Amino acid sequence: MAGTDIAKAYDPKLVEQRWYQAWLDAGAFAGQADPARQPFCIVIPPPNVTGVLTMGHVLNNTIQDILARRARQEGKAVLWLPGTDHAGLSTQSRVEKELKKENLDRRRMGREKFLERVVEWRDKHGGIIIEQLKRLGCSCDWGRTVHTLDPAYSRAVLTAFVKLYNQDYIYRGKRMVNWCPASQTALSDEEVIPKAQKGSLYHMRYEIVERPGEYINIATTRPETLMGDTAVAVHPDDPRYAPLRGCHVWRPFPRAQIPIIFDTAVDKDFGSGALKVTPAHDKVDFEIGQRHHLPIVEVIDAGGKLNELAGEEFKGMDRFKARKVAAEKLKDLGLLVKEEPYENNVGFSERADVPIEPRLSEQWFLKYPRIEEAKAAVRDGHIKFWPDHWSKVYLNWLDKIQDWCISRQVWWGHRIPVWYKKGADRNDAKNRHVSVDGPSDPQNWEQDEDSLDTWASSWLWPFATMGWPEPNKQQAQELDFWYPTSDLVTGPDIIFFWVARMIIAGLEFMRPGEALDRRIPFKNVYFTGIIRDKQGRKMSKSLGNSPDPLDLIDKYGADGLRFGTMNSAPQGNDILFDETNVELGRNFCNKLWNAARFRQMQGPVTGNSSQELVLKRINKDFLDIFDRCMLGRLLALDKNIKIHFKNYEFNLITSEFYDFFWAYYCDWYLEVSKPRLQQSQLRENMLAVQDICLRQLLINLHPFMPFISEELWTALGFSPNGQFLQNASCNEFLPRVPTHLGFGFNVVEQVRVDGLRITVSNVNSLKARSGVANRKDLGVFVKPNDEFLRAQEVYPEVISGLIGKIEIASDSDGSRGLPSTLSPLGTFYLDVAVDKEAECSRIGKELMQLNKVIASSEAKLANEAFTSKAPAAVIEGARKQLAENQAKREELKRLLEALK
Repeated sequence: MAGTDIAKAYDPKLVEQRWYQAWLDAGAFAGQADPARQPFCIVIPPPNVTGVLTMGHVLNNTIQDILARRARQEGKAVLWLPGTDHAGLSTQSRVEKELKKENLDRRRMGREKFLERVVEWRDKHGGIIIEQLKRLGCSCDWGRTVHTLDPAYSRAVLTAFVKLYNQDYIYRGKRMVNWCPASQTALSDEEVIPKAQKGSLYHMRYEIVERPGEYINIATTRPETLMGDTAVAVHPDDPRYAPLRGCHVWRPFPRAQIPIIFDTAVDKDFGSGALKVTPAHDKVDFEIGQRHHLPIVEVIDAGGKLNELAGEEFKGMDRFKARKVAAEKLKDLGLLVKEEPYENNVGFSERADVPIEPRLSEQWFLKYPRIEEAKAAVRDGHIKFWPDHWSKVYLNWLDKIQDWCISRQVWWGHRIPVWYKKGADRNDAKNRHVSVDGPSDPQNWEQDEDSLDTWASSWLWPFATMGWPEPNKQQAQELDFWYPTSDLVTGPDIIFFWVARMIIAGLEFMRPGEALDRRIPFKNVYFTGIIRDKQGRKMSKSLGNSPDPLDLIDKYGADGLRFGTMNSAPQGNDILFDETNVELGRNFCNKLWNAARFRQMQGPVTGNSSQELVLKRINKDFLDIFDRCMLGRLLALDKNIKIHFKNYEFNLITSEFYDFFWAYYCDWYLEVSKPRLQQSQLRENMLAVQDICLRQLLINLHPFMPFISEELWTALGFSPNGQFLQNASCNEFLPRVPTHLGFGFNVVEQVRVDGLRITVSNVNSLKARSGVANRKDLGVFVKPNDEFLRAQEVYPEVISGLIGKIEIASDSDGSRGLPSTLSPLGTFYLDVAVDKEAECSRIGKELMQLNKVIASSEAKLANEAFTSKAPAAVIEGARKQLAENQAKREELKRLLEALK
């Protein structure tokens, strides 16, 4: 395919939309189940349907896109399945805020009318993030997009509930739950975020009924709940309270006698060792109350306000105001001993960001099935976590797992498929109807008002998105082909919310009776880090410290954003976002564009297949050391990329790209090639090497920077028959290069060429430091070593072309205090005046750093643990490096002395 002219400057806006539409028009991202190929499937972590693109989405979805595009280049059948989550509580809360502006309330509207408004709002605001992901370049099979409230998906969710209910895994009971007073719904433990809070510890005293004038001191952070106290508990082994068995204390208000009880749950060492027991408002207290058959007095209502049982003066008062009022009342009664500052963790509602209330409530709960299998899946390596340390967190959670509260007091979501016979006892299972479709005589039944926790729908995502539980013939074939999926990319903050639960669901519902490897939902889980600002704060809208990714795309291009983000994201570690990283990505695009344009200006690429490039154009007789080393670097790049992909080390891949392309290809090979382009015997070889390097670089770079790589792939004529770059094999080409040309990665040649490269770089840096960077007529002296003399014999024109005219330094040149630099080819001097004080300071700092390196090497070689276990080649290499650094130190000392 003939190339097209490459414009003088790269403009992402002219490229990105055009290529994305071309990919869509060609159906390039459609997943085809092909038994002849290895399957590779990713299901997207479904963003909220009404969400917008964040930097977290950029990181997560760029990684997914990299994996999907690379898998296509490896010849695999690829499906990246997209979708959105209905986000029950979050979406409902947003709609309710809108309704308040109209003085409307969902309960006055009724369920049906309210849900109509939510659907209307979702359809208006939903799906924006899908279009934004397209701008990022995501190669999802958009024709398969699933929404968690789609009819087929909803049926899967209800089917799972019914199956688990019939197996006695799901039950209804009155238990202590996490309650969000703002959203007025129960929350699971995973939806409660502990936050350090600065408050007060109140030391109060309760008078002993049987011993007037004697008191028990109690420390609490919540005096507002004392009105619900039904006992005071102490540890049975605490000798201080042994004489008080059978006694009571006076609860201050409302005044009442409550017993002193003995329970091992009490911490003897906290405060006075006595605990006020409020069974209705604390999980531990509730458990103590159950053991001792204490009455349950609820004094805080669902909205976080105190009720009539707290006393008339507290009725209707907010819980936090009541805390202060209760403390003041204790003080007035002479019962507040002291108040002291106290910091503790308080659970906050993840969605509403308000302190939760432990509350006794009738809810639906799930006893997790398949726990031991879920442990084995990760512990035995059937599912691999990247980084691996998250597996310990996962297993620890499963060891301590508690039943999941799956009901929510919201209307937007999957309504619980349970109906109660009208007028009958709801707690009697005989009066319940549990099914997907409901009873045949609905007029005699009332459906449960609650909806399922959002996670109780998304935990089915890896298989419910593909037609489970009632797939048609095609869906059944595809589900068998794509499941289990290959990779999952997500954040560690939802390892319990989502990852663990998907594993459990897959093991429970998929392919009963088959091997564990066939039932797990995915084989690898890559956990991203959290993106933080320069101050280390998590990026959020509330802090105003998160840039809009679309603004960054407009400014730097999608490829620049992708490359910059991945370059700053080490595996599993948090990312300190800096816009300069995105700027680096944009600069890399510009450098790539200019290099491709420079190649095009040298003449057309004759032949666009790998065989033509190698077999017809390269003359082995004129393949010199620079060509061989450049191709050797390319082979090393390809090998390292494969290793890093295997280990999910994406930032190391971008570093490999940067070093190879910027340092070796552009700043070295193109420069060293320029004077040789005039020699006809070498020219065609050098252009062919450039084409090989650019061709393979674009293939490897494509998953990271899909737009510019596709544009240049076509412009340079590398695209046979209009083939998209994502379908260009990343494996078929390079292995034939060394076989045909009869060479590999020659370490000796690489060291020699690197010595010259480093020397040229050092001399150029010395010129820049001396303020004469652009002068070519400047006198350069060298105190040569053997490597310089050998280089002068082999490629003198290269040395003179890149450095200039070089003369052998006399002893007096060194003693004149000329600016100098050490290099692998010797010590180089510039014949210019020097700021001796600045030069002495620079060399002094270099000596200090070198001394640290030498001390470290000496300590390592003196360590028997190293010398007795390390391979002989490693030890010899360490000794050689130490000797080289010691020689360099002596030369620096000599230069410093000469300057002084």
